[in-house]
Amino acid sequence: MATTQTRAKIGVMTATIIGMNAMIGAGIFAVPATLASSVGPAGLLTYAFVIMAVWFMALSISRVAQLYPEEGSFYTYSRQWGGHLVGVAAAGMYLIGLLIAMGLLAQVAGSYLHEVLPMISQSNLGLMALLALIGLNVAGVQMAELGQRILIITTVFPILATTVLCFTKADPTRLTPFLPKSMDSVLHATKSVIFGFFGFECAASLFNVVKNPKRNVPRALTSSIVLVGGLYLLFVTAIILSTPLSLFVSAKTTLSSVLTQVFPNFGWLVTWIRLAVLSAVIGTLHSMIWSSSALLISFVRKLRSAPMRKIARSKYFNPRTSVLAVGACIITSCLVLSSPDLFFSLTAIFLVTAYALSMMTLLFIPAEWKSGRNLITVGGLGMAGVILTFAVMGVVSALS
Repeated sequence: MATTQTRAKIGVMTATIIGMNAMIGAGIFAVPATLASSVGPAGLLTYAFVIMAVWFMALSISRVAQLYPEEGSFYTYSRQWGGHLVGVAAAGMYLIGLLIAMGLLAQVAGSYLHEVLPMISQSNLGLMALLALIGLNVAGVQMAELGQRILIITTVFPILATTVLCFTKADPTRLTPFLPKSMDSVLHATKSVIFGFFGFECAASLFNVVKNPKRNVPRALTSSIVLVGGLYLLFVTAIILSTPLSLFVSAKTTLSSVLTQVFPNFGWLVTWIRLAVLSAVIGTLHSMIWSSSALLISFVRKLRSAPMRKIARSKYFNPRTSVLAVGACIITSCLVLSSPDLFFSLTAIFLVTAYALSMMTLLFIPAEWKSGRNLITVGGLGMAGVILTFAVMGVVSALS
């Protein structure tokens, strides 16, 4: 007879779905405009590179999670080789990366809300939406399971609807010139494309809940990354084949405004896509504010300085005040950073560095070298290095 613990284990299919849910997010809707303005059709090569990089990093992080299945994730993983300070650095970078990413999503929400309420500026609408979501989280209003299911539907629907709609006007000649700029532009865009894959690290820590995890977690990770990567590739390919990239006049151009020009007879469908994208962005922000506040509490409790320990023990440091602190950081990010490229670059720098610091633990384990598994680790670190290099160059370019 199976035990309760055994019955609670999940299979490959469920683990794959969890991985897909973790990756598919509202960030994908901010990417097409950036690709159109900076890479052109060769952005498809960027996606191929990023899919491979994410797969290598996911397998490596899942291996670390298998070896060190304790609470704390990035702190725990990085501490194994670098001690407390490196662990704190990895956890802090991960949290900062999330907060910056949410600042961009707030701006995206403002852009789509402006199409519905054109009498109010994009920046004010984004700030108003952010304040409302922070207020809901402070009040303890969280998404129920039904809300999470609705969120994934509203995220996937505009991707699929846009893909199908755009393929009806597919024109292969739009693929030429395929590489209008230098090959460097393909690698420069990796920092933007990987934005749509952030979250894969959540699925890499499933060893405690998956049946036969040594075999099934890598299978689930591979399946989820291939499926999400394939969905994104179809989405971007459809846009490139059907849309004059010149319509994306800047990296802040919304997808729905471009679709309105390309498909004037499908106004009702474009409206549905716009509302679904808006729902996905707001829903993602809502859930991420709460999860980031929990991460902040965990992070502060890891710090060993006397002032931080005093704060951690204070009755005033609780989930609600943590939400306010997180909200203040997101508002700052939203107001201070104006360039989407700067958002993408900074997010990639902080998150990919957290991944790399965690993966490096495997380099200090002799058994990983003997088994040959570190070939994947070295490959993942190399690809992470490429993304980091061009993300740093993006920051320098944006600030110069």
